[in-house]
Amino acid sequence: MKSYIKIARPDHWIKNLFIVPGVILANLLTETAFTAEIGIRFIIGFLATCLIASANYVINEWLDAKFDKYHPTKKNRPVVAGNMKFSLVMLEYALLIAAGLGLSLLVSTYFLYMELWLLIMGVLYNVEPIRTKDIAYLDVLSESVNNLIRLLLGWFIITNQYQPPLSIMVGYWMGGAFLMATKRFAEYRMIGDPERAGLYRKSFRHYTEHSLLISAFFYALAAAFLIGIFMLKYRIEYLLAMPLLFGLFCFYLYIAFKPDSAVQKPEKLYREKKLFVYIIFMIAVMVILTYIRIPALDYFVETLLIGV
Repeated sequence: MKSYIKIARPDHWIKNLFIVPGVILANLLTETAFTAEIGIRFIIGFLATCLIASANYVINEWLDAKFDKYHPTKKNRPVVAGNMKFSLVMLEYALLIAAGLGLSLLVSTYFLYMELWLLIMGVLYNVEPIRTKDIAYLDVLSESVNNLIRLLLGWFIITNQYQPPLSIMVGYWMGGAFLMATKRFAEYRMIGDPERAGLYRKSFRHYTEHSLLISAFFYALAAAFLIGIFMLKYRIEYLLAMPLLFGLFCFYLYIAFKPDSAVQKPEKLYREKKLFVYIIFMIAVMVILTYIRIPALDYFVETLLIGV
């Protein structure tokens, strides 16, 4: 029983905190007050997302077993090392889906649609003949779509009347792509053998350390540009926080170069205390900029030329 719980990866549920920015964004842009009802919807929605994510992890563990045996640490996963039954794994998968979708209905219809999308992405990512995780670059882009979905899940906890601005949606997606490409880079470096890396993950046959690093740089630029557009359009004061965002990308990339980097297992990033201090400071600055008005910054959105 312990093995079946382990393949659902409850220790990864912390990743679902990525729905929180969607909640905050919807609250700020729609000026919706936090109420007890919203608090209850958030708890239910967070649990529903955890269950759907666990369903995706279950099929991921089962279908990846023949590849994980070539990974230095993943070869110890329960499906690879243990004697687990396919029928029980599929029953677990079905129960997690049923529970997750059932809870989603208690939040909202659009929230349910997003959970279904998250579930579908898990199938496309893991199941043949599509199995996007085997296709170079598409593996990163398809997996990081889950970041965008989590943003929308948080948004639809608050409101069903509007959708988030396109700039922040795509920017959030590209931010997730940066995190995923950096994870791939750290994994590839840790394995240290291109042939063995290709046996573990087919997409690695088409990657090099350089190509992964360059792709991560591209995603970081795209994310910063799009998030910058959102900041300029909806809250010019956030412009002052952009250098902190650039620094966050650099800090994360720095961690990726460490031996057996925590970037490979984002659920273990809590060990990087300096990173968390940096993130807390950045959040504090964003909160301050949310509630103060700096008219002088309007200069940056003026369209008139200034005479000399």
